Amino acid sequence: MKLNLITLAVVMVGLVLFGMHAANLPWTAWRIAGVAIVVPAFLFFVAARIELGRAFSVKAKATTLVTTGVYSRIRNPIYFFGALVVLGVVIWTERPWLLLFLAVLIPMQVVRSRKEEKALTERFGAAYLEYKRKTWF
Repeated sequence: MKLNLITLAVVMVGLVLFGMHAANLPWTAWRIAGVAIVVPAFLFFVAARIELGRAFSVKAKATTLVTTGVYSRIRNPIYFFGALVVLGVVIWTERPWLLLFLAVLIPMQVVRSRKEEKALTERFGAAYLEYKRKTWF
């Protein structure tokens, strides 16, 4: 719980600082497109994190199989929408070289999702495999 509150505080401070900086910049087509990606992706990211609840862990653990809400369609919505947030920020900044962050982030997320998948398969067996069959990434 303490880590969640610290994370929330850091995100809120970051958003306020970002908002203060962004308010002084011109709204180009790229910035509008970036915001159009970031806002819904961030909202889905937060929803997925809330839905995960106590099942969230930094290390791959299989305590609960969450299959409702965003998780009813996507097995790893935090990774997916987190990557979309980064993509939206890259577009918003109009600095394509920042795509290098995605080049590092996406393989890391794939490796982590495979570890989680292994743990969930070992713990929940057929129930997880059926869930996996019905969902994407």
